Amino acid sequence: MGDYVIREGFAPYQDYRTWYRICGDLDGGKLPLVVAHGGPGCTHDYVDSFRELADGGRPVIHYDQIGNGRSTHLPDKGEDFWTVDFFLGELDSLLDHLGIADRYALLGQSWGGMLGAEHAVRRPAGLRALVIANSPASMALWSEGAAELRAELPEGVRATLDRHEANGTTDHPDYLAAQDVFYKRHVCRLEPWPAEVQRTFDAMEEDSTVYNVMNGPNEFHVIGTMRSWTVIDRLDRIEAPTLVFRGAFDEATESCVAPFLERIPNVTGHVFPRSSHMPHVEEKADCLALTEDFLARCEAG
Repeated sequence: MGDYVIREGFAPYQDYRTWYRICGDLDGGKLPLVVAHGGPGCTHDYVDSFRELADGGRPVIHYDQIGNGRSTHLPDKGEDFWTVDFFLGELDSLLDHLGIADRYALLGQSWGGMLGAEHAVRRPAGLRALVIANSPASMALWSEGAAELRAELPEGVRATLDRHEANGTTDHPDYLAAQDVFYKRHVCRLEPWPAEVQRTFDAMEEDSTVYNVMNGPNEFHVIGTMRSWTVIDRLDRIEAPTLVFRGAFDEATESCVAPFLERIPNVTGHVFPRSSHMPHVEEKADCLALTEDFLARCEAG
């Protein structure tokens, strides 16, 4: 842990509370970085490594989206409640609460990058830099990519997945074991998983409300409300300079991120050669250096 001040609190949003943590000094001059976690339905824990950017004086804000982690849990809410607009409103509320809405950078990982793109197409005046990490530009592309990766799994693993999905028994131990084969190839290739990554998955197991409603039972069987989501036709509206990255073994395949690189006017792309879906832990030093270099250039500009 670096030599910086850490402050935690809760931001009000509607009738609920969003937990946040600030590492570093918001008044120190450097562009604050807000980190939006994935899921939908994860927690901030697995993207915690970005806090190390505060070692260089950059304030870094993590938060748990409502429904998850230390924020308000709402296990009885259904499809009409958990929407992209709800989470966009939460992000805006957090920026206002922290007093940084006029000047900030946003990094979104996986679903967080989808949220970040939705935020950026609205052209918020204070957004100075956007990082889209391991995210698809549409869920159709995500599902197509997942099908391609799934086809490369051993035949027995594929058969187990197919059988339990057809029977609606995706909570069966055999299905979960087959699911892990995919995850260890395309979600996080470190063995064992870092503790902060495991904490997020443990938290999702305790309360999977948001993930199940919006996504589905896992990363490659997308049957939730987000299954038809796309931002492709709006990407040309993004004005903020944007960094897009993925891992070479990522479940966010090359075709998933291609529209970002083709349609965002001011965009830089990068592929981490030894990573899957979590370069921020799989190739942490390189990922943090790339991110900081990008933010510093945006700051200077």
